[in-house]
Amino acid sequence: MKHRFVLCMGALLLTATLAAQTPSSEWQAGLDKMKNLIKTSPEQALDEAGVLLKGKNKKNVELVTTVARAYLDAGKLPEAENYLELAKKADNKDPKVSVLEGDIALARKDVGKACQLYEQSIYFDPNYREGYLKYAQAYKSASPSQAIEKLQQLKAIAPDCMEADKELAEVYYTNNRFGKAAETYAKFIDTPVATEDDRLKYAFALFLNHDFEKSLQVARKGLEKNARHAAFNRLAMYNSTDLKRYEEAERYADAFFHASDDAEYSYLDYRYYGALLSALKKYDQAVAEYGKALEQDSTQIDVWREISDAYEQNNDYAKAIAAYRNYYDALAQDKKTPETLFQLGRLYYGEGTSTDTSAVQPADRAAALQSADSVFALVAGQAPDSYLGDIWRARTNSAIDPETTAGLAKPYYEKVADLLQAKNDPKYNAALIECYSYLGYYYLLKSNYPASKEFWNKILAIDPANATAKKALGGIK
Repeated sequence: MKHRFVLCMGALLLTATLAAQTPSSEWQAGLDKMKNLIKTSPEQALDEAGVLLKGKNKKNVELVTTVARAYLDAGKLPEAENYLELAKKADNKDPKVSVLEGDIALARKDVGKACQLYEQSIYFDPNYREGYLKYAQAYKSASPSQAIEKLQQLKAIAPDCMEADKELAEVYYTNNRFGKAAETYAKFIDTPVATEDDRLKYAFALFLNHDFEKSLQVARKGLEKNARHAAFNRLAMYNSTDLKRYEEAERYADAFFHASDDAEYSYLDYRYYGALLSALKKYDQAVAEYGKALEQDSTQIDVWREISDAYEQNNDYAKAIAAYRNYYDALAQDKKTPETLFQLGRLYYGEGTSTDTSAVQPADRAAALQSADSVFALVAGQAPDSYLGDIWRARTNSAIDPETTAGLAKPYYEKVADLLQAKNDPKYNAALIECYSYLGYYYLLKSNYPASKEFWNKILAIDPANATAKKALGGIK
C-alpha cells in the first residue's frame, strides 16, 4: 500500500512538473517567432502575439510582460505600452509589471519616473532583486549615492547576491572611486557572473588605484585567454613601465602596437611608450613617440617637458632647451612659477658646463652660461625670499670665471650666505659650506689671509672633519 502511494505521488509530481514546463516551452517557440517578425513584418508579429496571449494567457503576467519587453527591446514603445496595460489588468501589483513600466519610462528618458516605479516593485515585493538592480542602474550616473544605498539595501537582504556586487563595482568605477571599485570587483571577479568587461575594468581600477602589481596579474590572465586583446596589452605595458620592468614592458608594447586586434591609440599610449623608450635609453625613438602623443592631443603640454628630458639625457641641450621653451610658453600664467622657470635656467647651465665637446662647442657654452645667468636672475627676482636663484647665479658665474680671477660669483655667494645664516637651520649647512668654500678660496687668491681663515673656520664650525678647510688652513702661514 505504501509503495503504491509513493508511485502515485511520483506520478502527480511528474505531471505537475510537465504542466509547468510545457507552456514555457510553447511560449518560447512563439516568442522567438514573434521577435523575428517585429522588425521585418510587424503585422505578422502582432498576429503571433495575439496567438500567444489568447484565452487565459491574457492573465499570465510573466508571458504578457515578456511580450511587452520584446517590443521594448526592439524600440517599439507604443506597442510595449499596449501590452503593459494588458499586464496591469492581469495583476497591477506584480513587481515585474512595475519594473517593465519603469524600463519604458527609462526608454523615454524619464529617470525620475523610472526609479519611482522600481521603488514600487520593491514595495510590492521587498525581496524582488530586479527592482533594486534596475534602480541602481538608472541612478548610477545621475545620483551615485542613491544607487549605492539601494544596492546596499539589496546586499542586506541577500548577502550572496553577486549581481549587487557587480552593479556596485560599476557605480564606483563610473564615478572614479577606483579603490572601492577594485575592492568590490574582487568579490565576484572569479565567478561566472564576471564578464571580460568586468575583468578589464577591474584591471583598470587597480591600475588607477596604483596597485600596479595586481593590475598586471589581472591583465596577464586576460592575455592568457586572448593574447591579441588590445586593452589588456595596453594595461600590461602601462603596469610594467610603472613597475620599472622595462624589458617586459617593451614586449607588451610591441604586442600592443603591432599584434593586437582592433587597437585604437590614445595620446597616453604614445606618452607611456615614450617614457618606456626613454627609460631604455632609446631617446630618439622616445622623442618620436612623444611627438605622436602631441599629434593626438596638442593640449597635453607636459609632453614637451618629457621631450626636453629625453633630449637632455641624450646630451642634446639645444633641443632640450627648445622643447622646454615650448612647454614653458604654453603654461598658463599662474603656472609660470619660479620653479618652472628655474628648470629652463638649469638646462642652460647644463649646456654651459657640458664636457661633451662633440655636442657643445666652446662658443655655445659661453652663450648658454650667459642665458643661464639671465634666467636665474629672473628666478631671484620672482622669489626674493628664496636662495635658489642667487646660488645658481653664483654657480653660473663661477663657471664663467673658473679661475676665480674676477670674483664674478662673489656677490651672489655673499648674498646667499647672509640669507642662510639668518635662517639658522641645519638643513642649509651644505649650501653654507659651498658659499664659505668659494669665499675662503677667493680671499686666499687675493692674499687676504685673515678673511680667508675666517671662512675656512666657519666651515669647521659646521663640519669639524672637513678636509678641504683643514688643508686650506694648514697652508696659510
